Amino acid sequence: MALTKKREPRKLLGKPAWITLDGGFAARQCVVQDISSAGAKIMLDEAAALPARLRLAFARDARTGHTCQVIWRRGKSAGVKFVR
Repeated sequence: MALTKKREPRKLLGKPAWITLDGGFAARQCVVQDISSAGAKIMLDEAAALPARLRLAFARDARTGHTCQVIWRRGKSAGVKFVR
């Protein structure tokens, strides 16, 4: 019998957020389309240019937010998983 992965319930959001790179020095704006306790779907100008790890926050302050791992990229969208 195959195991099925259950996705966390997602909440539609459409809220502006910030992606910080390079230890918090390079901030880019994005939009969080939906979010769950495990991750989020984000929209930005160029998802292909994202590094494998980044920080996602709802304020430009690099000390806040979630450390994330990029799971997938499609056009202007990307899926991120929250990591510790």
